Amino acid sequence: MDTTALWLTLKLATLTTFILLVFGLPLAWWLATTRWRGRVIVEAIVSLPLVLPPTVIGFYFLMATGPRTRIGATYEEWFGGTLPFSFAGILMASVIFNMPFVLRPFIVGFSSIERHYLEASWGLGASRMRTFFRVALPLAWSGVLSGMVLGFAHTVGEFGVILMVGGNIPGVTRTLSISLYDDVQAMHYESAAQTALWLVGFAFLSLSLVMTISRRYRLI
Repeated sequence: MDTTALWLTLKLATLTTFILLVFGLPLAWWLATTRWRGRVIVEAIVSLPLVLPPTVIGFYFLMATGPRTRIGATYEEWFGGTLPFSFAGILMASVIFNMPFVLRPFIVGFSSIERHYLEASWGLGASRMRTFFRVALPLAWSGVLSGMVLGFAHTVGEFGVILMVGGNIPGVTRTLSISLYDDVQAMHYESAAQTALWLVGFAFLSLSLVMTISRRYRLI
């Protein structure tokens, strides 16, 4: 198995999960608690990667971040490189594509909190931010953990978006799923079988963990 691709995949999955944790928690909290009718539109936009082909997400990402676009030109000016066919590019695309897989469990976790706990915290003089960190987050931890596991596992197995945005550059954008594809194309079936077995085992363990957490805490 391609160990370089393995470590790159784990690095991508770790950073993707961390970024989605930082930015996804406040968004999920807002979606779970707001009464604004337009939240349905926001939720639909965030959930688009669930139904769109990965190649569509990758195509629009390339169109939005190419060197002739405002985003691409600004990135090149600041960092001296391009987003397409770079690790930073596949990281950004991975965050966008995996967002709903992390946000949905977050929202379910926050929605399961009984409101009187929050009202009691506010009544005791705690600020909304303090209530979020000291009351809401501990009560929703099982949903947060499930979302992190799902996001990490889904990033590890992602193929379409990575190939569209990053291509196949060893040590830069070549993840395990792309390495598996290359081995099959080259008829290196023994190496492909090892990579596929590792991915299957990892996916099975990840889903088992999520199902255990969800059923124990009645998230599904």
